[in-house]
Amino acid sequence: MRAKTVLPAVAMTAVSMVLTLAVVVMWLGTAVPWPVALVVGLGIDGGWLATLAYERRLAAQGDHNRAVTAVGWSFGILAAGVLVAHALTAEESAGAWLAVAWLPIAAKALWLVHAMWERTALTPVALDAIRGIQQEARDEAAVARARLRAEAATEETRLTAVTEAGARVARVQAKTAQTLSSAWSTLETARAGEETGRALTSVTARVTPGVTPRWELPVWGPSEPLAARSLESAPALTDEALDVLVDEIRTSETPALSYREMAARFRAAGHSASEMRLRTAWKRVA
Repeated sequence: MRAKTVLPAVAMTAVSMVLTLAVVVMWLGTAVPWPVALVVGLGIDGGWLATLAYERRLAAQGDHNRAVTAVGWSFGILAAGVLVAHALTAEESAGAWLAVAWLPIAAKALWLVHAMWERTALTPVALDAIRGIQQEARDEAAVARARLRAEAATEETRLTAVTEAGARVARVQAKTAQTLSSAWSTLETARAGEETGRALTSVTARVTPGVTPRWELPVWGPSEPLAARSLESAPALTDEALDVLVDEIRTSETPALSYREMAARFRAAGHSASEMRLRTAWKRVA
C-alpha cells in the first residue's frame, strides 16, 4: 500500500530533477561555461533533494518544520521558474517546454500526498478491527430491520383477525336483533289483535269470576343478574313458606299483582326459588 504513493512521487522527482538539470545546462551553457551551468543545475536539484530528505526524516519521527517545508517549496518553485523562463525564451518548441514546466511542483505535491497518507495509515490489525466493527454494525442493523418487519407483519395479521372477528360478531348481533325485532313485532301484533288478544287472555283467566288479567308481553331488554349471595347463601324455602311469600306479595296491592310483577318483587326482595317452583306456588295460591 505504501508503494502506491511513494513510487509516483519518486518517479516524478527524478524526472523533474533531470529535466531541470538539462534545461539549466542548455540555457546557461550559451552564456557561461558548461561546468558552471552544471553546478547551478546540480545546486538547484541538490537543494531540492536535501530539503526533501530532511522533510522525510522529520515525518518519520512524527515531526514537522515549517521553515524546512518553505525552503523545499522555494526550490520547487525556483526549478519551475527556470523551466518556464526557458520555455518563454526558447525559439523552438516553446509550447513543449512550457507543458513540462509544472513537473517540480507536481513532484512536491505528490510528496505532500504521500506524507498525508503516512499520517493516516493504519496497521492491518486496526483495519481488520474496523472492518469487524463495521460488519457487526451492518449485521445488527439487518437483524433490527428484520425484527421490525416481522413485528409489523404480526401486528397486521392480528389487526386483520380482530377486525374480521369484530365484523362477524357485528353481523351475528345484527341478525339476532333483526330476529328478535321480528318476533317482538309478531307478539305485539298478536297482543293488539282483538280476537287473538281475547283468546290469549282467556288462557290466563283466574278462578275469581269477573277478574280477567291482561296478557303481558315478555320482557325484551337488559336484565340485572342475581347476586351470588342470593343464590348460594339463601336457604331453600319450603313449599308452605313459598306459598305464604307468594300470597303476601300478590295481595300487597289492590287489585292483586300479576305473576310477572309478583316474581319481580319476589326476587328483588332477595328470595330464591326456581321458576318452576314459583309458578307452581302461584297456581296454588291464585
